[in-house]
Amino acid sequence: MERQLMESTRDNVLYFPTKWLWGAQTQRSLQNFDIGGERERMPEPIICAFGILKKCAAKVNMEYGLDPSIGKAIMQAAQEVAEGKLNDHFPLVVWQTGSGTQSNMNANEVIANRAAEILGHKRGEKFVHPNDHVNRSQSSNDTFPSTGDAIWQLAQGGTAVGTGLNTKKGFDVKIAAAVAEETNLPFVTAENKFEALSAHDAFVETGGALNTIAASLMKVANDIRLLGSGPRCGLGELILPENEPGSSIMPGKVNPTQCEALTMVCAQVMGNQVAITVGGSNGHFELNVFKPMIASNLLRSLRLLGDASASFEKNCVRGIQANKERISKLLHESLMLVTSLNPKIGYDNAAAVAKKAHKEGSTLKEAALKLGVLTSEEFDKHVVPENMIGPSD
Repeated sequence: MERQLMESTRDNVLYFPTKWLWGAQTQRSLQNFDIGGERERMPEPIICAFGILKKCAAKVNMEYGLDPSIGKAIMQAAQEVAEGKLNDHFPLVVWQTGSGTQSNMNANEVIANRAAEILGHKRGEKFVHPNDHVNRSQSSNDTFPSTGDAIWQLAQGGTAVGTGLNTKKGFDVKIAAAVAEETNLPFVTAENKFEALSAHDAFVETGGALNTIAASLMKVANDIRLLGSGPRCGLGELILPENEPGSSIMPGKVNPTQCEALTMVCAQVMGNQVAITVGGSNGHFELNVFKPMIASNLLRSLRLLGDASASFEKNCVRGIQANKERISKLLHESLMLVTSLNPKIGYDNAAAVAKKAHKEGSTLKEAALKLGVLTSEEFDKHVVPENMIGPSD
């Protein structure tokens, strides 16, 4: 059986033709890159983008001589891919060839076989050919980066190394226009196809922006977690929503769970950006062969940050309350209120007041009166926390 399988994949015929729409190249990848299982599958947004690109390519290729009946069948099949109707037929994982060739061929094979069915032919007959028809005027090297394009400048039309070999003049501009019309987004063709295939600075920059957001959210979540610590031995200035029990052994314990989830997501996004940066720095000569990983990590970071932020707002921020009694107590016990006395009694005297209050466990007012540097009325006039939130008049 194993020998027959290898022979069938070498001959580029379908394996299990009654069940799956994919063909030999997809099957080879399943066998050769058994890394991570279903959880590591190519992200669905990329699969849908393949559908859009293949549909638009068929539309433009009909202008350059592709048989209209085949072209229209490809467009119909590709639309099904774009709508997610054929997701089960895209089993490949991210960890494959760095150019994304196997996922491109997965799309070509699925669309070719589905188009053949639409035209009344059997799967595997190659009445619609995955390379000659579906992949016409394309290469994995320009198709895959176009599926994850974040800069409105498509690499499509550069084919293998940026020269546009096996395309017709104007194909790149026309397919960009077709994609723009299909998605209602301002896609244009990349001016420099060599750069578009080998350098992915825009992805690194986008990941960097997400990394910045992650760093900011990490600070926000940690501030809220610390301000909500308590209720008796922490700061306790904020009262956080008690969404679920926080311990399986300590009764009544409640954790800042949304803060913890968000900070873990932020850490993952930062890690994703490290991988994106490594990938972006490895565009050797005419091709970057880290494309699947770069696209997957960027999509994962976008999804995680979006979901985590929405969850954090809904299940934490929206329900936060200020513990006014605790805030007032800590405020009026703070030794740093002595700062407002600097203009009145000078730095050295103010420092003496603070040190005495700290050493004796007294209030600032009591220490000031004992040292004789202020009267009670003068202290109350100058130490007003509400006046310490900005410059004085």
